[in-house]
Amino acid sequence: MITSIELGEFLAHSETKLDFDNGVTVFVGHNGAGKSSIIDAITFALFGQHTRKSNKGLIKRGSNQGFAKINFSVNGRSFEAARKIDSKGTLSAKFTEIINDKRVEIAAGERKQFGESMTHEVEKAIGLDFEKLKVASIVQQGELNAIINAKPKEFKELLNAIIGIDKLDVASESMKAVNKKFRQNIREKIGYDDTHIEILSRDLERYQKEISESEPQKNQLQAKQETLQIGVKNLREKVEIEAPKIDKINQLELRKKELVEYAKNAIHEIQSEINEKERKIRDCEACFESASLKEDLESKIQKIEQAVEDTLKKIQEMKSLTASLKEKQLLASKLQLKNNKCPVCDSSVEKLNPLFQEEHLKQELSSLEEQIIQKEKEHQMYNQKRRDFSEKLQAARDAEATLRAHSITSKNQLEKIQEEMETKKQNIQKIPALSNGNLVEISQIDSHAKTIFENISKLESETRGFDEQEFLDLKKLVNQKQMELSSIDQQIGAILEKISKGKEQIIVIENAITELKIVKEYVTNLDQIQNNIFSRDGPVATSLRSWALNAISVKASEYLAVLNTKIQRIQLTEKARDISIICNSKTEELDLESLSGGEKVSVALALRLGMASLLGASNLNLMILDEPTTHLDAERKKSLVGVLSQLSNISNSETPMQFIIITHDAEIFEDSTVEQIYKFESSTEGSKVALLN
Repeated sequence: MITSIELGEFLAHSETKLDFDNGVTVFVGHNGAGKSSIIDAITFALFGQHTRKSNKGLIKRGSNQGFAKINFSVNGRSFEAARKIDSKGTLSAKFTEIINDKRVEIAAGERKQFGESMTHEVEKAIGLDFEKLKVASIVQQGELNAIINAKPKEFKELLNAIIGIDKLDVASESMKAVNKKFRQNIREKIGYDDTHIEILSRDLERYQKEISESEPQKNQLQAKQETLQIGVKNLREKVEIEAPKIDKINQLELRKKELVEYAKNAIHEIQSEINEKERKIRDCEACFESASLKEDLESKIQKIEQAVEDTLKKIQEMKSLTASLKEKQLLASKLQLKNNKCPVCDSSVEKLNPLFQEEHLKQELSSLEEQIIQKEKEHQMYNQKRRDFSEKLQAARDAEATLRAHSITSKNQLEKIQEEMETKKQNIQKIPALSNGNLVEISQIDSHAKTIFENISKLESETRGFDEQEFLDLKKLVNQKQMELSSIDQQIGAILEKISKGKEQIIVIENAITELKIVKEYVTNLDQIQNNIFSRDGPVATSLRSWALNAISVKASEYLAVLNTKIQRIQLTEKARDISIICNSKTEELDLESLSGGEKVSVALALRLGMASLLGASNLNLMILDEPTTHLDAERKKSLVGVLSQLSNISNSETPMQFIIITHDAEIFEDSTVEQIYKFESSTEGSKVALLN
């Protein structure tokens, strides 16, 4: 219930504080005195909602800011909700719980991006949002008839909220979350949940069908595989028998080529040998005579060289003598007898020594020069002979070297070589042309050629009857069969793997289905609980609504009896998803549209009060009636006061109710039993509120 309301610069109120108790509180005063502002203060403080055009319109004229604060208690807990608005439109709000006179903040503002919402926290505390509270607990001026004018579906939602059925939605969502979490855990555990049973069953059938279809295929392929293996084995044995022959065929061709090549090389070598011998004979034939002159020539050269040396020595001596004579001639030219006197010792002499006679010396020099010329000619002659002998000696030495190079020591040896050459020439002439392929004759060249031919004959014997093309076709057939066998092996492997995986999957699926059937049974139970207990259209909700509708109908009918109308009974019925209101007089069922305005107000008030009897289970336990006497005549107003006086009995029950009545008809409460009445008056400073009793 609401314990106090405080307003500051809010609408017409400068500073107003109201305290409330259980039971009925009446606000009286003329229109415009600020009575209905209390409703805006309550809804603004709780939800930030109001009936004004804008938030700024809540601020009292001439003020910069205003606020509304409400203290209320729910299930033994005390709360305070306060909101403030300034002239700039800035809002601030705080929702706190009062514990041992200390305020513990629950939420501040509407910072929903941070997961904070004061309105949401208030809704959780009182169990209703603004729209539901406005319809269920706040009957504003002129809206008393809204309950009977509401659409059937809206009326049902209102009823659900009043009796708490909408809370089943929370439980239902929790059940869905539990169910979802359970399925998620099952999926994490085995990879599936109960919704996959049908799919798994189809997969199981598919794997079983695949295995049943694969077994005959496997057997057929294995039989074919066995037949092919035997065939391949037989063919391989033939290939193994014939395979060496292909090598021998190759060897045979190589040996034939080897023999021909060897014959070519042998003939070439023989021809080369013949050519070498012919060259040797040519080189050596004339060497014997020349080589035989070597010793004689060496002796002659030795003598000639001695003669050359002697003549050269003689020429040198004569040239030395010539030089000496020339010196003497020079001296003789200076030694002349004068008066038969010696030019040296001045002694008398008849004539000079011939060695000092210039004429004698001149003759001696001339004779000596002729001798030198003769000796030089002789020297030249000896040099020429030495060159001639040297050339002949070199020729003799070359001949000797040639014989030595060819290892020829005698003419007999050379003649023997000549005979061998002639024999080889005759042998070459006997060899057939290599192009005619007569290997037998070719093999007669030498022993090595015979050995090669013997190998050829052996290989021909071993490969006789072998058809290389047939062998290649046989190998090709083996390869084809082997490829076919490999393909079958792969097919068998694929089928075996398919069968193996299928059997594994069958085990997995069967285990999963067995476990999921248990899961499905459990989930089905959860769904039944959700549908039957927590669904707003389930048996529990339907039963609760049926009980609530009956209770409201009974109470509303009791209130109608007090209001003294022709309507004797109100009956609320649920059909499909709608709730209908049926009014009955003593004799007939009355259509709501046929009722007068006063009768409609009476029905609406009766329904409101009937619902109020159920609000003891609501968290806030509050009902506000704003001008409920509108459209009522004096008699019905008097009846209404009587009904409102009876509300005190509800407030004294185990679940106290709180009623706030707003009216300008103060006189109707003069003789009432309502004890708490606030009088509202308008003044220049704003609304003034005073407690009358």
